[in-house]
Amino acid sequence: MFSEVLLYIHRFLESKISRLGGKFKGILLLGARQIGKTTLLRHLLPKAQYVVFDPVQNLYNARQDPDLFLQTHPTPLILDEVQFVPELLATLKRVMDESSEYGQYYLTGSQNFSVLKPACESLAGRVAIIELDPLGIFEQHGIALQDTWVNKLIFENYPLNGGQFSLIDTPLLPSIWRGGFPGTLGFDEQDYPDFFRSYLQTYVERDVRLLANIKDLTQFSSFVALQATLTGHEVNSAHLGREIGVTPQTAKDWSEILCNSYQLFKIPAYSGNLIKRLSGKPKAYFVDTGFACYLMRINSPQALLGHPSFGHLFETFGVNQIIRVLKALGKNYSLHHWRTNGGAEVDLLIEIDGVFYPIEFKAKTNPTKRDLRGITQFRQDYPGLKIGRGFIVHAGDKVYPLTETDIAVPLGMSLK
Repeated sequence: MFSEVLLYIHRFLESKISRLGGKFKGILLLGARQIGKTTLLRHLLPKAQYVVFDPVQNLYNARQDPDLFLQTHPTPLILDEVQFVPELLATLKRVMDESSEYGQYYLTGSQNFSVLKPACESLAGRVAIIELDPLGIFEQHGIALQDTWVNKLIFENYPLNGGQFSLIDTPLLPSIWRGGFPGTLGFDEQDYPDFFRSYLQTYVERDVRLLANIKDLTQFSSFVALQATLTGHEVNSAHLGREIGVTPQTAKDWSEILCNSYQLFKIPAYSGNLIKRLSGKPKAYFVDTGFACYLMRINSPQALLGHPSFGHLFETFGVNQIIRVLKALGKNYSLHHWRTNGGAEVDLLIEIDGVFYPIEFKAKTNPTKRDLRGITQFRQDYPGLKIGRGFIVHAGDKVYPLTETDIAVPLGMSLK
């Protein structure tokens, strides 16, 4: 029987999983290893049977006789790490079709659906696909989804002269340095390197081996570390390959492995009608800043302040927090970044219902109008676009208007 851990942190996606579990015959929950997929499902379904699959062991003979396996495991059933048993999925499809019940099977995987697609195509329309990220800062501090500044200031167009503003009660530096892996909750600082050392080894030896035939895993580990140092930067496969000693194509392929295993994601450049003046390269971000800090050999939260990558880590952390809120809100959105050859840039553009919301991240406590250069340039260059509120997301503790359309917002702020 499953017993909850002493400290369970509620996730924004709980209500979405419960809701879709009543409308689909199965749920496929995807995300990086050890970010809490299984814990979340077992919290929501405490009476469900649970089976975790292994790349080596043929547990319960599921690969050779999937029919017998499913017959002996009644629903609701949680099947963990299904990428290791692709033979089971076709049988799952047939079993789902033979029943009219919803919420029968809850699957988890640590590979992107685009990788699992050949095996999962038969489940299309039968399972809802949901992606889970590491714990966000709002989740860790018990802030309701609706009270995040992302929801209040973007979707509810909340006025600055009303309501109650509050900040998380933990400094940002430890939050960025620790990251969002649930398994590290309660760790002392000296324990984090051991966790991430083990995590990197397990990730490379299990997930990477499954995704690609890489002969030199030590070289790939070096590539992961190099990619971490470039979080928040535009992608340059030639530079990555040159530094590691592989071809640009190999570097590009390895970067996709990181994306497909939920360690990295990319945000495309926005072009509009000014293609000749703009950078067209995507920006790459690590999914977890704690893992990135470990790979950069940043040994304490205090060491972040003097590190040359602090600004990019702050941006990476902020982009991740916003995306986690957007996913949980269930909005249909697109993300871009924007940069001109002259140096003007906007770190993040959120497009929703034809409206663009430009966001800049500044690792400082008191941003001024001078920090609006990129957002102002974007407004001037695209007078035909519908552009909403602009935001300077900063490391301070005050929210205040910079112009009639642009606001300075603390990264960890909530509103009621």
